[in-house]
Amino acid sequence: MEIEVRLFAYFRDNRGKRLAFSIDENTTPKDILEKLKIDPKDVAILLINGIDGKLDSKLKENDRLSLFPPVGGG
Repeated sequence: MEIEVRLFAYFRDNRGKRLAFSIDENTTPKDILEKLKIDPKDVAILLINGIDGKLDSKLKENDRLSLFPPVGGG
């Protein structure tokens, strides 16, 4: 099965904007974060197909996982 991972802001550094991942039926966003070496604490927004997702949700064929870090400013 394949999914698309979209990265935003500094998560793109040395990784790119969009990544394709081959997954098995038990893969979760937490597994993807481990592969990308992103600490789950650094993820402010996690979307699966544009809807708020959870670290332990099981991903399915053709899912789109979007990961956003906290945004600073002011």
